[in-house]
Amino acid sequence: MTLKTKEMKYYINKKVEGSFDEVIVQVTEALQQEGFGVLTEMDIQQKLKEKLDVDFRRYKILGACNPRFAYQALESEDKIGTMLPCNVVVQELDSGGIEVAAVNPVASMQAVENDDLFCISTEILRKLERVIASL
Repeated sequence: MTLKTKEMKYYINKKVEGSFDEVIVQVTEALQQEGFGVLTEMDIQQKLKEKLDVDFRRYKILGACNPRFAYQALESEDKIGTMLPCNVVVQELDSGGIEVAAVNPVASMQAVENDDLFCISTEILRKLERVIASL
């Protein structure tokens, strides 16, 4: 069972109110409500300044993982770790405000022809959609 459409975006997103730091906390808490932990937090603004001496807007990538689903995915496909964890981006917009975007796991798993992964990625998508909707 594969789902391939040209209209499918590789992310789900929402513009939200609040300060950047408040939104990071809200996203982390919403992820926890859906069974995800944040394994990594990459501060892209800081890294670009440090490595390239460029100024960039506030932009963080949260590497979120739901252990139960990660285990199921790894049992189904041993190389799937190349696509884990689920990344969630929090960024300041040029127009003001904050945007939160999460990977669409169904879209990212299209390259892997494995029906078990399709089922797992569909459930993860539902959870990430609830996270984004709750913000």
